[in-house]
Amino acid sequence: MNTTSEQNTSVNQDEINKAVWAACDTFRGTVDPSIYKDFVLTMLFLKYLSDVWQDHYETYKEEYGDHHELIEEMMKNERFHLPENANFYVLYGKRHEPGNGERIDKALHAIEEANINKLRDVFQDISFNSNKLGEEKQKNDILKHLLQDFAKDELNLRPSRVGNLDVIGNAYEFLIKNFAATSGKKAGEFYTPPEVSELIAELVDPQEGDEICDPTCGSGSLLMKCGNQVKKHFNGSKKYALFGQEAIGSTWALAKMNMFLHGEDNHRIEWGDTIRNPKLTGDNANDREDSLKHFDVVVANPPFSLEKWGVEVAEDDKFSRFRRGIPPKTKGDYAFVTHMIETMKPASPGRRGGRMGVVVPHGVLFRGSSEGKIRTKLIEENLLDAVIGLPEKLFYGTGIPAAVLIFKKNKTDPVTGLVDNSVLFIDASRNYKDGKNQNFLTDKNVETIVETYQARKNVDKYAYLASIEEIRENDFNLNIPRYVDTFEEEEEIDLMAVRQEREALKQQLAELEIQMDGYLAELGYE
Repeated sequence: MNTTSEQNTSVNQDEINKAVWAACDTFRGTVDPSIYKDFVLTMLFLKYLSDVWQDHYETYKEEYGDHHELIEEMMKNERFHLPENANFYVLYGKRHEPGNGERIDKALHAIEEANINKLRDVFQDISFNSNKLGEEKQKNDILKHLLQDFAKDELNLRPSRVGNLDVIGNAYEFLIKNFAATSGKKAGEFYTPPEVSELIAELVDPQEGDEICDPTCGSGSLLMKCGNQVKKHFNGSKKYALFGQEAIGSTWALAKMNMFLHGEDNHRIEWGDTIRNPKLTGDNANDREDSLKHFDVVVANPPFSLEKWGVEVAEDDKFSRFRRGIPPKTKGDYAFVTHMIETMKPASPGRRGGRMGVVVPHGVLFRGSSEGKIRTKLIEENLLDAVIGLPEKLFYGTGIPAAVLIFKKNKTDPVTGLVDNSVLFIDASRNYKDGKNQNFLTDKNVETIVETYQARKNVDKYAYLASIEEIRENDFNLNIPRYVDTFEEEEEIDLMAVRQEREALKQQLAELEIQMDGYLAELGYE
């Protein structure tokens, strides 16, 4: 048990991050990272709940003494309720006994039951009693060491010690990012690099009161970046709502826990396949289930060119998402794009209409057939606002470069009343910082892209504002080099200087040949 003196010891973010990452050593060499990430992240969540609960309980105890019933009443005002036997420290105290996995599972289920509105089904896809951790003796030993890792002083997560929720939320994000960076091809399914999330959030410009949605939300990081924009520009305001849907159960659970740790209580994250079974329905007016819910901001980093995206349900889609055409059955990029388009709010008095930012592979910009037809219609409807080319090796699990597409439901200038019929192309593919295995955007790179997007002007070898007529002349091909000329003329060659240099080299070679012959003669070689 941590003492009061330990509680008051200051701690910084790096120390916590290193400690939670070190906890992974318990599993390394025994269990695959794609499996143990869920155990480590869930244990961090459990430890945080236990430390906050214990910290607040002891604070009330200092204030009210041994009035147990009064303290219990005060604890009912907490964001969550922690059942007595579901506390981390109870589990830690029994760590040397058999049955660690079963005890941890029971604690998680008790926490879920006690907080059913916030944590319903969050732990159903995680079992510490699973055979994935090995036979009973090995499993019990691994979990004993995991409990010991999280009981270390560095992971005393009490608010009286760490100061605020962001420290815990940041540690959670740190873990998710590191798992993404080391988990290979599947990593991109649950995490978007933070600087890319930041870029998209700034481009779509969330406002106070906005409803913000990510239909492929992964761990929820992109959604929270959008929420942070509102807090940043509106004096810390939390007047916004986050909505998301995620197809993978364990990743959906990550998003729910991530939201909880960041204090994002105004959210609705659904579990299910967005294309086959969209859960965010209701038209805002009468909550009709046969219509998609509309949002002020829609953002996503969908899986690139998903092969089995749900083409079998597209033709009879009751939400009319595929009225512009059905994407190829082995490439689902436009399925996600057109779903998102249909969920943007239309413009209305006092509201500027929906804005949307989506990450896509470059093939979306120029592939023909059904994708070409869908792309043509989106452009002719004047929904596309910008095409931004990103550097290669930004995304975990793939080295290919991607692009960000920005769409707007209403492209009318609020001041002049004129409709903007242009599309801005930005080639940011050469502006990045080279990492060891992964490239990333610097703050300056992000700032340059955002400023260029907002200025909406031509920038030599970087940005070009194209009219729809120009795009039409290019057969609605959005390949960025067609619009942004990055060609660098080679320096003119002085042929006479090259000839003189060549003659000088020939003379030097002749002199070296003579010198070499002399050396060979001295050594007795003819």
